[in-house]
Amino acid sequence: MTVLPDAVRDADSVLVTGPPMSGKYDLFNRLLAAWSSGPIIISTGRTAEKVRDDYESITDRDGDDAIVIDCVTHEQGDKRDDTPTTKYVASAGNLTDIGVKFTDVVESSTGRDRAVGVYSLSQLLMYWDAERIYQFTRVMTSQTSGQGWPFVGVINSTAHDEQIVHTLHEPFDVIVETRVEGDDREFRVRGRVGQPSEWISF
Repeated sequence: MTVLPDAVRDADSVLVTGPPMSGKYDLFNRLLAAWSSGPIIISTGRTAEKVRDDYESITDRDGDDAIVIDCVTHEQGDKRDDTPTTKYVASAGNLTDIGVKFTDVVESSTGRDRAVGVYSLSQLLMYWDAERIYQFTRVMTSQTSGQGWPFVGVINSTAHDEQIVHTLHEPFDVIVETRVEGDDREFRVRGRVGQPSEWISF
């Protein structure tokens, strides 16, 4: 894995966007691990156990160090109680509940060096229109910035209208675009101004 450029590591907020199977989830996990030893992961499509296993296998970090807001387990009918490191939300469509559980985690993490990730915004767009998810993302970036925590979101660029994807670029400082070229996964970095970087294999 090529080391993520300083422009990405030093950003307050990053959106990873690209088609399926282009490495978005790998970059998401690696970026969280580069930022913090105790990331907060809002998972809209995987159980907390799966999130921790993936985080561990991708980053070689201890998955138990991650705090997970799990939007899947309760929807599958497994009504577990919250723990200090795992918070359960009824479904990925319940943005209010996600916000409440996230605020709980923020309050219990005062003074801790955290980073926050949402995987993925595309799942949220199955329940809500782009304007609602845009507002949700603005609130998240504002909350994390207020704590001094970096934030990363992910979106599947081919699952939505181009205008929707572009709308969700706006709250983020840096965009990381992924693609598959031949047998290689590649990414490039795009800031608010200027030209994007060259494509980098990873």
